[in-house]
Amino acid sequence: MEGTLNLVGYGIGAAGASIGVGMVFVAYINGVARQPEARGMLQPIAFLGFALVEALALFGLVLAFVL
Repeated sequence: MEGTLNLVGYGIGAAGASIGVGMVFVAYINGVARQPEARGMLQPIAFLGFALVEALALFGLVLAFVL
């Protein structure tokens, strides 16, 4: 068995990122379902959360290949 466990670590990190994205959009859907008039305020926050979670996943991918 040769190689490193970097890609296994990235796979675990990607699974965590997918759970994080799911939680962001679950919270957004719940907020809009409870108060539809707040959609305009919640949507940018949801997309910002999505972007931050995906940025962390991409950072993990870069680290997996660098290390």
